[in-house]
Amino acid sequence: MSNLSKGIIITGPTAVGKTALAVKLATRFGGEIISIDSRQVFRGMDLGTGKDLDEYGNIPYHLIDVAEPTEIYHLKRFLAESAGAFRQILERSRLPFFCGGTALYLNAILHRYELSGGEPNFAGRDELRELSAEELVRRLPPEIATSLADCERSNCERLRRRLEKSAPGGEPGGEPFPPFDKLVLGVYYPRSEIHRRIELRLDQRLDEGMIEEVRRLHEQGVTWEKLEFFGLEYRMVAQYLQGKIDRRTMRDSLLAKIRQFAKRQDIWFRKMEREGVRIHWVERGDEQEAVRLVEDFMAGRELPEPHIRLNDIHYGPKSN
Repeated sequence: MSNLSKGIIITGPTAVGKTALAVKLATRFGGEIISIDSRQVFRGMDLGTGKDLDEYGNIPYHLIDVAEPTEIYHLKRFLAESAGAFRQILERSRLPFFCGGTALYLNAILHRYELSGGEPNFAGRDELRELSAEELVRRLPPEIATSLADCERSNCERLRRRLEKSAPGGEPGGEPFPPFDKLVLGVYYPRSEIHRRIELRLDQRLDEGMIEEVRRLHEQGVTWEKLEFFGLEYRMVAQYLQGKIDRRTMRDSLLAKIRQFAKRQDIWFRKMEREGVRIHWVERGDEQEAVRLVEDFMAGRELPEPHIRLNDIHYGPKSN
């Protein structure tokens, strides 16, 4: 049996109820929750990020509301603060639960990213923002440029990060996440149900004041450009508030884009499976199934093979 500390990771696509399952399990097993969501770190960004703070009840949570929207929150800071929270939870003899679906943050924990160099060069990033994808590729070292996949050659954001990493001291430094035994649980719904849940949640958040939230952030000094950087909800609502689109177009476009995002998440989880990450998909977030898996994991018993594998599920060519 491993002497490593144990931790539970709860992930999955948007709108499947990851927080709800994490809270139930943390309540049952004496745990605390570490958010692995790149937007929930920001104060005042609640409805647009799906914080659902009321769901936590008495369960302590970490890495939520730890930065102002005007700040830069990068991977180095996430690794340092999540590792600090992880150690503190263990010192209190509690069980760490990681909850969220931000791919970069989850990969950094799963694969223990080891970063070297100094802080990110944000001033240099602004300069690179003016360059086209073709110009960015020309600035890369030849050995990196020739290894780019076709999809990377047109992705300006990824090319800018490649340039930063290739520059001396360009990648944020920091220790890799501490090693620990991991149980990865994914909340699974069929795609049609995810689409329905996305629509219900979007309309609920619009009714609860998501537009007013974005307006308030802008009035507090967050620029329209920065709001668009924060992702789909903030980008589309910002365009509506600037009069670029009407409310109906904003809502319908946002719904379509969130559903497309969920499809990209599905593709990413399939890639994780192919790369050997063992994800136990819990159908519709079933608490009892999740409890059995956690009990076996904590007792050191051999876990069954996952009964759902995304790579075994095929959708038609027109499925979005």
